[in-house]
Amino acid sequence: MNEAGRLRGRALFVLTIFTGSFLLFLVQPMIARMALPRLGGAPAVWNSAMLVYQALLLAGYAYAHRLSREAPQRQAAVHLAVLLLAALWLPIGLARFAIPADASPVFWVPWLLLASIGPLFFAVAAQAPLMQRWFGLAGNSGEPYALYAASNLGSFGGLIAYPLLVEPSLPTPAQTWLWTGLYVLLFLLVLVCARAIWASKGSVSAMTPETAPPISWRQRLYWIMLAAVPSGLMLSTTSHLTTDLMAMPLIWVIPLGTYLLSFTVAFADNRMPANVLSRFAPAILLVGGASTFLLWGSAVLTGLAVSTILLFVVAVALHTEMYRTRPDVARLTDFYLMMSVGGVIGGFFCAIVAPLLFNWTWEHPILLVAAALLLPPSRLFSLGEEETFGRNGWTVASLIIALAALGIGLYVGKSMAVETSHLRTALIAIILIAGIIVAGRRVALAIVLAGAMLANGGWNHTELSGNGSRMRSYFGTYTISQSEDASVRWLSHGTTMHGMQLMRQPTLPISYYGPGSGIGIAARRAEDLFGAQAQIGVVGLGTGTLACYKQPGQTWHYFEIDPLMVEIARDRKIFTFLDKCAPDAQIHLGDARLTLAEQPDASFDLLAIDAFSSDSIPLHLLTKEAFEVYRRVLKPDGILLVHISNRHIDLNPVVAAEAAAGQWAAALRFDSPPVAALNRGMRPSQWIAMSPDAARLAQLTGMVYDRRPAYYYPDRWIKLKPPRSDDRWTDDYASVLPYVSFLKVIR
Repeated sequence: MNEAGRLRGRALFVLTIFTGSFLLFLVQPMIARMALPRLGGAPAVWNSAMLVYQALLLAGYAYAHRLSREAPQRQAAVHLAVLLLAALWLPIGLARFAIPADASPVFWVPWLLLASIGPLFFAVAAQAPLMQRWFGLAGNSGEPYALYAASNLGSFGGLIAYPLLVEPSLPTPAQTWLWTGLYVLLFLLVLVCARAIWASKGSVSAMTPETAPPISWRQRLYWIMLAAVPSGLMLSTTSHLTTDLMAMPLIWVIPLGTYLLSFTVAFADNRMPANVLSRFAPAILLVGGASTFLLWGSAVLTGLAVSTILLFVVAVALHTEMYRTRPDVARLTDFYLMMSVGGVIGGFFCAIVAPLLFNWTWEHPILLVAAALLLPPSRLFSLGEEETFGRNGWTVASLIIALAALGIGLYVGKSMAVETSHLRTALIAIILIAGIIVAGRRVALAIVLAGAMLANGGWNHTELSGNGSRMRSYFGTYTISQSEDASVRWLSHGTTMHGMQLMRQPTLPISYYGPGSGIGIAARRAEDLFGAQAQIGVVGLGTGTLACYKQPGQTWHYFEIDPLMVEIARDRKIFTFLDKCAPDAQIHLGDARLTLAEQPDASFDLLAIDAFSSDSIPLHLLTKEAFEVYRRVLKPDGILLVHISNRHIDLNPVVAAEAAAGQWAAALRFDSPPVAALNRGMRPSQWIAMSPDAARLAQLTGMVYDRRPAYYYPDRWIKLKPPRSDDRWTDDYASVLPYVSFLKVIR
């Protein structure tokens, strides 16, 4: 084959691999977006989805491995048939079957995704290893492993294209047809590749596994571990970021995109970037890992950058080690099969095992320590230790240094406050220096890393987990805290405070629900507005604070998705608002969209929407279809209250757009308590009140709706600003990106 033909052949297979991987990772966020109305927006939903994707990827790789043993022409015919059979699931969409109300999301989330896109994902998942195999069978020369970099570049492109281009530009039906068109293009590209195999007259004997050296099970296990740790770290970083930094679906794609880019670097023809990052990996793991337990506060972007860089460098180093130990080309599919097995193991550990074993995201520091045990030994500098102590002597010396660093870490974590002090900073610096010195010894490095974590907040987290203050469910991680004199108790979901109780005034509503908040005003005036028999519904139980606005004769209903929240607020009596104020309140367990849909028309006089997972946006509870449900269950003169307080996302335009489109009368209440009230537990909040009856809302707010422009006055009901035409969310079209405040998106 001449040079031009060789380049054309390589370009064909690169394009085919790129297109398949692009499709694979375009469908992941797309199908998750379609599933939001059924699944909600908890980070665990994404982790469950990722486990399904990894399992399907394993199945695809196993299929490619088995198919590679067949004659080239048979491989091509079978794979084309599989692609055609999978096309029966086009256009993509969610399977239409009812989910039992008492079904565990751990099991029905994977089942829903498998039934919806399983065959399509399986067929496309086989593309990367199979096309690399065909690259050699078609008579092309060159290293096929390098094509895996193109595969992951395509994956990264598909993943990033969805939130930045596809979701903001196209409604869901158009997205499905876009994916269908690209699938047809992929089939045509595979067909051309198949013709290249059929037309090839070159010998393929060198591509048969029997001609290559056998692979030991020890080597296979090593590959599995090298693949499992980065895969698990990708998911644990997602949970870590969304639990302790900022819980929003936009953040979910960042760890996955970083993970995919690590393959592109590790498998590239140019080895310099991978080698440089691998050399610095131990030092970066030490510094980044030491910050695992830090709460970044307002430094959101700094925390995001540190976590992302740490994941990227560690993943590159471990994947580079995989590339370094790769087998002969004839064993290519075997190698990728082990890689996929490791990916599934890492995903299973984080998505299934960790939530059952741990009451916090402990899988993240555990996987970082595991990474230290697997990183190829690398030293930034040498002081001639081995020459001085001898190889065995230096091994013993490095362990002694590491254990000393661990002891310092325990001392700092147990005896010194988290607040910065010169001595504490100096001791942590000593631990990190010790880690740099012993970086060439894996066990010693892991011990020092554990010491750095304990010193920098790890011990405090260990105590919280050990004393029962931490709880974890499929929908999030909760921390119960109280003041030193036990007079105040509060609940945190991730880093967001979700309720507070004054133990000496246990029936006083505080935090975001004080008497001056929008919901506080509405609940206090419910009897005046709707009579003594008012029917009140609340979406999101939290600590049950709002229950203490209940008056005799009123009927209250709570709609809560997380059984653990019911235990915290009622069964375990950690918070006693429900017990003392509304023991007869009815609690409907399940997603609010589904449980509210089961309620009769005109059920409620007052309905409050207060469902957040940490700061995660309940996107499916703010769409046109969701507001249609709210309007149906509200009485014609009822009032809807929507809680929009959020540190990172401005939901005002979204709700304003729905109010305008649905002809709701609406007003915003921004409650900014004075310092004295803040000291008593009150918190600033934003609530939007809406009603189909403008006169009824005017009774609540004291406003006259003459549709003239309004201006912002703190601590008063104000009109909503006129929304843009594209601010309204629907189940088919919604994007959080334009409303992220810290990104300062220009709209």
